[in-house]
Amino acid sequence: MSERRQAPRSGARSEAKPSEVQGAGFARAGELRLDGPANILVVLGLTLPEISDAELEKIRAAAPAGSSVRVAPRLRDAIETARDVEVILGFIPEPLFAAAPKLRWVHAIASGMDMFLYPAMRDSAVVLTGEKGLVGGHLADTGFGLLLALTRQIASAIRLGPEGWKQREAMRKIEIELEGLTMGIVGFGGTGRALARRAVAFGMKVLAVDAWPVPPSDGVAEVWPLDRLGDPLRASDVVAIGAPLTAETRGLFDDKAFDAMKRGALLVNVTRGEIVDGDALVRALRDGRCGGAALDVAPIEPLPADHPLWSFPNVVMTPHTAGASQHRAPRNIARFCENLRRASKGEPLVGVVDKKLGY
Repeated sequence: MSERRQAPRSGARSEAKPSEVQGAGFARAGELRLDGPANILVVLGLTLPEISDAELEKIRAAAPAGSSVRVAPRLRDAIETARDVEVILGFIPEPLFAAAPKLRWVHAIASGMDMFLYPAMRDSAVVLTGEKGLVGGHLADTGFGLLLALTRQIASAIRLGPEGWKQREAMRKIEIELEGLTMGIVGFGGTGRALARRAVAFGMKVLAVDAWPVPPSDGVAEVWPLDRLGDPLRASDVVAIGAPLTAETRGLFDDKAFDAMKRGALLVNVTRGEIVDGDALVRALRDGRCGGAALDVAPIEPLPADHPLWSFPNVVMTPHTAGASQHRAPRNIARFCENLRRASKGEPLVGVVDKKLGY
């Protein structure tokens, strides 16, 4: 296998849809071909804490004949054995990238790609694939769990414990039914579509915006471009963030965005905390522009104990746990095996990340 090369630089933004943009930078994923045995390294992590012998056998069966498959339980182990590695299933922090000069392809065990897109990786010819479209269901489950904890006063009842019976009448006065309300979804990828399906099941009307001309589906009649963000913000009783963290979405929910929201609307965020300006959210909660927040991700992680967000009774939070599912690792290993078979034939890979766009 050849040494990895730098991807061609380009100042122009590709006009293809994200699902059509393949490979490293503007390279095409179909150009990745495993013509012979490959050295494959599985790097364990939070979303893949262990891998069974049966799963390793599936990887070996899908890889070109004669390929080696090794497992690194820790990053230190991965770095120590990375010199001849050509394919990684796992994470690719910068020290590991620097230690793997023959690396050609990384299949990530993370849904957010922002942590991997440091300049050396972003500008290289190393192909990046991942879980695009596989994690939306459990992120949306948490989003709706938090939303119901807020609207149905479930979180308050749990916090109050036996004292809740004394607050029963007060809680009933502020409970909200979702049926008939409007949810505006920002980012209509896998997570956005999963949120839409659940919203429709609850009898909600759903609006959506996306950075790309995504076709409408899952109960959404039209997906507006991101420059129309103000329209769903003004019309929505619940605003749900399903977007990835990119240069375009970082700090997207600032004071201007909260000014545009329907007064008292609720905010749901289960993707990346940095999409929301934390200080702006605190100000919006204090003056009532935002009626409450249901958050699995925070502007700072871990969120300090003295952060103002902890003090609001109309904020419910989980500690970035929405990404967990009993199905997550098996689904992603199955996709990796499918991509190994595709790479052996020179076919386009599934779940390709455009490293210039960040998703």
